[in-house]
Amino acid sequence: MSEKTVLIANGQGFWGDSLLGPKRLVSEGPLDYLTLDYLAEVTMSIMQKQRLRNPELGYATDFVSMLKEILPTCKEKGIKVIANAGGVNPRGCLKAIQEVVKELGLTGIKIGIVEGDDILDQIPELMKSGETFKNLDTGEGVEQVLSRMSSANVYIGAKPIADALALGADIVVTGRATDPSVVLAPLIYEFGWSMDDFDKLAAGTVMGHILECGAQCTGGNYCDWKSVPDFARIGYPVVEAKADGTFVVTKHEGTGGLVNIDTISSQLLYELGDPKGYLGPDCQTDFTTIQLEQDGENRVRVSGIKGSAPTPTYKVSMSYENGYKIVGTLTYTAPDAVAKAELAAQILFDRVALYGTPIPEEDRFVEVFGTNVCYKGIVKQSEEPAEVLLRVGAKSQNKELLNLLGREVAPLITSGPVGVTGFAAGRPRPTEIVGYWPALIDKTKVTTTVTVEEV
Repeated sequence: MSEKTVLIANGQGFWGDSLLGPKRLVSEGPLDYLTLDYLAEVTMSIMQKQRLRNPELGYATDFVSMLKEILPTCKEKGIKVIANAGGVNPRGCLKAIQEVVKELGLTGIKIGIVEGDDILDQIPELMKSGETFKNLDTGEGVEQVLSRMSSANVYIGAKPIADALALGADIVVTGRATDPSVVLAPLIYEFGWSMDDFDKLAAGTVMGHILECGAQCTGGNYCDWKSVPDFARIGYPVVEAKADGTFVVTKHEGTGGLVNIDTISSQLLYELGDPKGYLGPDCQTDFTTIQLEQDGENRVRVSGIKGSAPTPTYKVSMSYENGYKIVGTLTYTAPDAVAKAELAAQILFDRVALYGTPIPEEDRFVEVFGTNVCYKGIVKQSEEPAEVLLRVGAKSQNKELLNLLGREVAPLITSGPVGVTGFAAGRPRPTEIVGYWPALIDKTKVTTTVTVEEV
C-alpha cells in the first residue's frame, strides 16, 4: 500500500471568515491542497440577487481578492486551491480569477470550474418530469412559493471536482458542492479511490466534516476555551491523509489553537443528524465507527470509518422571498430597567396600531437582554440588572408597515420611559427575509460539467 501522504488544509469556514486563515496556511507550513468553504444556505440567494443586479457577479468576490494575495506563494509551493466560491456564477468567478492571474504576471495556471448545480431555471421542466420538491421539513408542496423562488442549487459531490484535478487544474471552483466534497475530491484524485469504495469515501467525508468550519476544530467555538492558547494566531486545520483512509488532524507548528480528541469530537457532532447515517451525495457515513487517538501534541489520528452506498437523490437548497423584517435597539437603565424596556416595546406597537394597521402578536419580536434571554428557562434570572438592551421588531409582507415601526423607535426617547440611551445608530430599516426550502431531486436529472482553462 502507498505510503504517500497528502496535506489538505481548510482556510475558510464561511463567507466572511478571516482572510488570515488562507494567507497563513500557505505561508506557515507545507501544504498540497488549500480548500475554502464559502457557501451557506442563505448565501446562494444573496448571490442570485447580486447576479440579477450585475450579470458579472453572483460569486464570492472575497475569494478572488484573497487569491490575488496567495496565488504567487501557491504557485511557488505547488499548492492547489479548491473552493465552492462560484456561487451561482462559476463562469463569472473564472473570468475574475483569470484577470487576477494576468495582473500578477503569472502563467501556466489552469483554472477549473464545475457547473450544473444551479437548477433554478429548470424547475418548471423538472416538475413536469415528476419532481415534486416537497419541503423536507414540512412536507408542503413547492407550488406555494414557486413564484417567489430566488435560488435552487443541488448539493453535488466530489467526483466532478476530482475530474477537474485530473485535467490538471491548479484552482477548482464549484457552485453548491457539499462542504466535505471539496476535501474528498483531492483524495479521490491523488489515491485513485473508486466511487464504489464507500469506506474510503466515508473517511474523506469525515475529514471534510472536520475541516469544513475552519478553526472550529482547532479550538475555536470550543467549550473549554480557557485551555486554548493564543486565539489571535489560532492555527487553521491541516490534515495528513493516507491512501487507506486514515488521517491525522493537526495544524502548522508555532501557531495558536488546540487540536485534541475533544476539539475534534466537538466538531464531529456539529450539524449532525443520524450518526449512523450521515447523508452525502457520494456515500452514507456511520459516525459511530470513527476512532480517535491522540497522536502527539496537537495531533489526532482518525481511523476505522465505515460507509455505505448513497441515496438515489441529491439534496436541493432552495430559497424564496418571504417578506420583510425590522429590528431596533435601545438601552434602558436602572431603576426598573426591565419594566421600562417592556413598556417601551408595548408603546411602540400601540403607536403603530394608531396608524390603522396593527402588527399581529405572532409577528412581533421583543427581547430584553440582561434578563436571561439566552438561558431562559435554564438558568434562574438574577437580581434586577443595572441596564438592559431592548431588541424590538417585527416581520411582515408589508414593508411600509415596518417602516412605520422603524420611525417610531426614536420618538420613544422623548415620549417614553426615562433612562434611555443607545439610540445613535439611526433609524432601523426593513430588510428582506429569505425563506429556506430544502428538497430532493433524482440524481439522474442532474448533469454536471467540468471546464478547465489555462492562463
